[in-house]
Amino acid sequence: MIGRQVIKTGRTWDSKEQLFEFMEANWNKEEYGDFFIDKPTLGSFAEYICLPATNRFMVIVYPKKEKVILSVCDAPAGLQSRLVQSIPHQGRLITSAITLAELGSYEKERKGPAEEVLLGYTAYMKELLGVK
Repeated sequence: MIGRQVIKTGRTWDSKEQLFEFMEANWNKEEYGDFFIDKPTLGSFAEYICLPATNRFMVIVYPKKEKVILSVCDAPAGLQSRLVQSIPHQGRLITSAITLAELGSYEKERKGPAEEVLLGYTAYMKELLGVK
């Protein structure tokens, strides 16, 4: 299980808002969906940039010094409708994963489609950041 990706950017990120602004300026929302800042759970200490993955999972993104971290986490019921609205209708990354996710169990969805989406977001983020 992958669950978490770390991209070493060589650029210092002062805040998640700075990363959010970078994403707003560069992200292809038609292809990869919309995103927003929120707490993934009621008990979460911090807010993260949230991206849709499947019906039950999302990918959170946050900066940490000279890194950008992407991680799969549960999509709480309160965020599920907002995440579903963020899913691109034409995006190749998300559409196939959601179809697969509807057929499997929770654990299969986490280890399969949700992590496929995580890897897709990671590859795209590396492209945007100019990291190989």
